Amino acid sequence: MAGFAHLHVHTEYSLLDGACRIKDLCARVKELGQPAVAITDHGSMFGVYEFYKAATEAGIKPLIGCEVYFASRTRFDKVPELDRNPTHLLLLCKDNEGYHNLMRLVSFAYTEGFYGKPRVDEELLRKYAKGLICLSACLAGRIPQRILAGDMEGAKAEALLLCDIFGKENVYLEVQDHGIPEQKRVNRGLFALSKELDLPLVATNDAHYLTKQDAELHDILLCIQTNKTINDTDRMRFETEEFYIKSEEEMAELFPDHPEALENTIKIAERCHVTMPFNGYVLPKFPLPEGEEDAGAYLTKLCFEGLARRYENPTQEHIDRLDYELKIIISMGFADYFLIVADYVRFAKNSGIAVGPGRGSGAGSLAAYCLGITGLCPVKYKLYFERFLNPERISMPDFDIDFHPERRSEVIDYVTEKYGADRVTQIITFGTMAARAAIRDVARAMDLPYAQADMIAKLVPRVLNITLDEAIQQSAKLKELYENDDTVRRLLDMARGVEGMPRNISTHAAGVVITDKPVYEYVPLALGKNGEGVVTQFTMTMLEEIGLVKMDFLGLRNLTVIEDAVALVRRKTPDFSIEDIPDDDEATYAMLAAGHTSGVFQLESTGMTSVVTGLEPHSLEDITAIVALYRPGPMDSIPRFIKGKHHPDQVQYRHPILRSILEVTYGCIVYQEQVMEICRRVAGYSLGRADVVRRAMSKKKMDVMEQERRAFIYGNPEVPGLVGCLANGLDEKTANALFDELLEFANYAFPKAHAAAYAVVTYQTAYLKCHYPQEYMGALLSSVLGDAGKVAEYIAQCKILGIRVLPPDVNYSEDVFISEGNDIRFGLAAVKNVGHKLIHDLIMEREKGPFKSFVDFCRRMSRYDFNRRAAESLIRCGACDGFGLYRSQMLLMFEGIVETETRHQSSVLEGQYNLFGEEEVAEVEPTPPNIEEFPLKERLAMERETIGLYLSGHPLDEHLESFRKAGAIPIRDILGSNTAGEDEMVAETEAEPLVSDGDYVLIGGMITQMKFKTTKKNEDMVFATIEDVTGSMEILVFPTVLVRCGGYIRQDNPVIAYGRVSMRENEAPKLICDEVRLPGMTEPPLRPRFSKRSQGSYQESVIYDTPSEETLPRPEEAQQRASNGTAGEGREQSFAACAPEGKEKQRKLYLRIYNEEEKLLNRLCGVFLMFPGDIPVILYYPSTGKKQAANRGLWVSEDQRLLDEMVRLLGEENVKLC
Repeated sequence: MAGFAHLHVHTEYSLLDGACRIKDLCARVKELGQPAVAITDHGSMFGVYEFYKAATEAGIKPLIGCEVYFASRTRFDKVPELDRNPTHLLLLCKDNEGYHNLMRLVSFAYTEGFYGKPRVDEELLRKYAKGLICLSACLAGRIPQRILAGDMEGAKAEALLLCDIFGKENVYLEVQDHGIPEQKRVNRGLFALSKELDLPLVATNDAHYLTKQDAELHDILLCIQTNKTINDTDRMRFETEEFYIKSEEEMAELFPDHPEALENTIKIAERCHVTMPFNGYVLPKFPLPEGEEDAGAYLTKLCFEGLARRYENPTQEHIDRLDYELKIIISMGFADYFLIVADYVRFAKNSGIAVGPGRGSGAGSLAAYCLGITGLCPVKYKLYFERFLNPERISMPDFDIDFHPERRSEVIDYVTEKYGADRVTQIITFGTMAARAAIRDVARAMDLPYAQADMIAKLVPRVLNITLDEAIQQSAKLKELYENDDTVRRLLDMARGVEGMPRNISTHAAGVVITDKPVYEYVPLALGKNGEGVVTQFTMTMLEEIGLVKMDFLGLRNLTVIEDAVALVRRKTPDFSIEDIPDDDEATYAMLAAGHTSGVFQLESTGMTSVVTGLEPHSLEDITAIVALYRPGPMDSIPRFIKGKHHPDQVQYRHPILRSILEVTYGCIVYQEQVMEICRRVAGYSLGRADVVRRAMSKKKMDVMEQERRAFIYGNPEVPGLVGCLANGLDEKTANALFDELLEFANYAFPKAHAAAYAVVTYQTAYLKCHYPQEYMGALLSSVLGDAGKVAEYIAQCKILGIRVLPPDVNYSEDVFISEGNDIRFGLAAVKNVGHKLIHDLIMEREKGPFKSFVDFCRRMSRYDFNRRAAESLIRCGACDGFGLYRSQMLLMFEGIVETETRHQSSVLEGQYNLFGEEEVAEVEPTPPNIEEFPLKERLAMERETIGLYLSGHPLDEHLESFRKAGAIPIRDILGSNTAGEDEMVAETEAEPLVSDGDYVLIGGMITQMKFKTTKKNEDMVFATIEDVTGSMEILVFPTVLVRCGGYIRQDNPVIAYGRVSMRENEAPKLICDEVRLPGMTEPPLRPRFSKRSQGSYQESVIYDTPSEETLPRPEEAQQRASNGTAGEGREQSFAACAPEGKEKQRKLYLRIYNEEEKLLNRLCGVFLMFPGDIPVILYYPSTGKKQAANRGLWVSEDQRLLDEMVRLLGEENVKLC
């Protein structure tokens, strides 16, 4: 080696300080002709694995290191004035022993020495010094600090201490020159020390960015880190622009009198030889029970015992499949892994912790099913083991297990105790700056106005993982601003510079690593977000690549709902088991087909409900397909799927072999397993090789695919059995077309094992809702106690089901919602100021006998921690109404009763008796005050205040019809459009939002809060909160609107408000009002306006409605239809063109179809599904004169975007809404 190597470099993993992206760093070093480069991030090793791979791929020698923080005293000392400012020390790994020692140092710096920064101390350094080279670091190092203080003797002592710790041959004095005067002083001292102590010099540049031009980018990064702007004077900043990756020539110019300092960088690089350890799979050994000596044999024994339990009479297919799986599991070394997972799942079940049926490809394992890890038979549902564990593609197994979310930690605690706290660790994740976030962060640092930053950020299309480069190409307005506005160009260029960089660390939601030795022997450790919990410093993907096995302990709320519902059912039916319910229950499927999906796992969104009603599922296979299809990409296949379901005779297959594979999905390729099976059956692939090909297809490796196309069509004589399509009777054209179809769908196809496992949970929730609605809705309500909006929604659903939700009552309520007769009783845990301990005390006291009166209740509860706030909340919410008194009376009586009871108890304790020595006279019940009850409106307000919703009525009940006639949409639909829904499965399932930023909408509700503000022009405007039965949002009424409508804007007034929706990142949506009216007012009418879209075009926005379950048939009616065989009736009818004038008929969307190609019809149906509503769609075919009514699941809402798309596809003269 010759030249120079950078030994002091901060990558993006020096969070919000380093701006050297690892791949760009390696490319730059290679461009400069430098043979090696180091990674020395602040106090961490987050990026060393990624760096090692990138440098190796670039042909650059990777040097692994870290700039550690050296505690002023010991790592355990944490006194602010003494220990807040640790010094720096640079460590590089000579060999693998040094690498392991550095991991230990960094790990203990976090787990034992963290105080603002992760700190090592002399004790740790002495213990783990072997294999490390030490550099004295930058100006923040101990030796430079001593020199700056004029303490040369102290500097000398620090140098000798490092020599004593690391060995003199491993200590270098680090000289830097970034044009900072202090460095000149320090360097003179270091030159003197080098000569006096015979210690070598080494020249470094404290590189925080790649080129000199990146200094501004780095400054922006520092502003983001410190929450400052570039215009702030009192902020952290680098004094010069010299902290970049310099060339050898630039470094030589800095130290012309000390060429040896540059030469030593190469000598150090030559001394460093670290190979990242890839040790195969690192698994702890499962502790076998006494008498068992081999994990594989024990696993086999447990599996066949489970096979006998799962199947009364297992077939030879089951036995052969289990033998096959066990052979692969044992040969690949995963017997212990299966035993470990089975053990903690068994612990959970034995502890009464709800466990899901499994998710992900693990559900394809029969061995897992026999062990009780998963809950559905892979043979019955045609799930493939090779999708989970492929002998032809060496990869780690990965079981994703769902647990009761509130008890998931118990399972992790069990594993931690069993294998050791130092061998079980959660996994790190990094929050990164995505496109929009990068714009906002950089704009804030640049001190740009919020409104400008918000406008620019919103121009980024809402596409998952979109980059700024892609956004500029896709958004015409953004591109125009970038090209013509210097400020915007600078903003976007800076944002592109930080885009994708890690911003902060947090803990993976489910991932846990279990190892056979302390985890820090394999991977460095850190503390999670806000210093909570220990996590690995490598991400999940990195851990898998170095051989560590990740296990997912997931929490699923719906398991809690099912468990709680089953417990309620067992009060009436003790032997009920959710695992024994039939999977072909007609009533359950009829309920779903009727659209009663509220509260049903995966199916309750508006778009999903439309799909369900359109499909009319009749099997678990149908539900599985719905779960798999309702995602961007495969969603386009839904119309074809629904058509195939209702008209199976019209489904065409390219080859008879495909019928048996695709018949279950009506001719559509939906699952990854189908891609694999087609390759196997049509071309002769093994399932293992078919899975390898499927993965290559999904990753669009086109070079690999073109090679594979030939094998698929013509076969490959070098691969046994791979005969190709032609050998199985397909012609070349058909084979090519089939391969193209596989290529198209492989990218979107979903793992059936994952969808089927979730379909089981979906079906279980639907079955419970259908047959035990009271118990299920009670459990569902209990699961959303903290979400008043959801509680209100599910209470409304109870009304549809004919279930009364009774108000809270101190004599009947428990902490959660419970069934009571044919009704549901409201839970006390939802009442404000009433804690779990008080509820427990109340229930315990009630078990001694019911509270006979309000006085009895107060006297008995006064013995507990029963304060005034709790009592008032119970009274105000209606929980004491059962005593027959007014709430107004009870609020006045409470304190007097408790005060009297307290005096009485005090007298008893002090042994006081009456003057005559007689027994005490019986206490007299106080007389209730003679006052009126609060008005209904006030009582409802009390309920809203104490339980978050109106229970005994709603102030808006009398106005709901006016809101409906006016075309108001539920506030919930606006709020839901600004948030990603609950991620129960995959974020991809999110449908297009009903309302977007800039849309004009109309809402109806009650004004619950008001705040007047004065504008800069000294005019009044109003910020108000409006609430309907589904939620609440803020409305803004500007001065010009306030002048016209101010008379209607009063506290507690019901109003109808019309205006533009404003959605900002991380803020609740607002409505910018154009009009405000009272319900029932018709003059002047509220009219649609034109809204300006982010792309700069204008289009008319109209109010659109959402389907209500109240318009759908009741479950029993739907069941009757199903039993009568009329569930699909009404699909084809004859309709008149448009409603005659003068007759009020339901509006319909009429479409004239000249082109009857399936592709166009599928596109139309796909658009219908994007705009679900209650407007029927009528198709007219001029070629045949036939009119056809679209299925109920394809009815639409009145939305201009829908009409525009219809006009684009069919022509304006062929679209009519009337």
